[in-house]
Amino acid sequence: MVRPIYLYGSEVLRETAQPADLEKKEEIKALVEDLWETLRASDGCGLAAPQIGVSLRVVVVDGDIMSDVYPYLKDFRRTFVNPVVLGESDRYCEYNEGCLSVPGIYADVRRPESLEVEYYDENLEKKRESFDKFAARMVQHEFSHLDGVLFTDLLAPIRRKMLARKLQNIAHGKAHTAYKTKLK
Repeated sequence: MVRPIYLYGSEVLRETAQPADLEKKEEIKALVEDLWETLRASDGCGLAAPQIGVSLRVVVVDGDIMSDVYPYLKDFRRTFVNPVVLGESDRYCEYNEGCLSVPGIYADVRRPESLEVEYYDENLEKKRESFDKFAARMVQHEFSHLDGVLFTDLLAPIRRKMLARKLQNIAHGKAHTAYKTKLK
């Protein structure tokens, strides 16, 4: 089911998401299906459960949508349930990020170049994997949502100040999107 995406200003986006109960396999499976359907309907490259109003540590990323720019992302699709970052690169890079929950705003964000993650996939099988380049960027952006952090929180104070009015407008429901949204 396609769900509305919660916008900047929604409380659920600021919560630390709880681990998903791996014993509730059918609930997790349904949530993952909703995340994928909602992501496809919004033309994004990643979505975290808090963005659809569910404060659980579940994320989906789809790099295939970016494979025209980054060919190495062809067929790169991952589901992360209860991900844990095991390590990050000491090297950092900047990239212009946007977010379905913060429509119309883009800014350069500094993040580690690579990371190693342990997680459960869509079949609740435990995995350990390393990510770099844009795959690492997508994964880190979505994982930030699980800790109540938006990409705008990672900007320099002067940049955040410059975006304050736009962010305030989004928080007051003045955002135009081609996908269903919600404020709460």
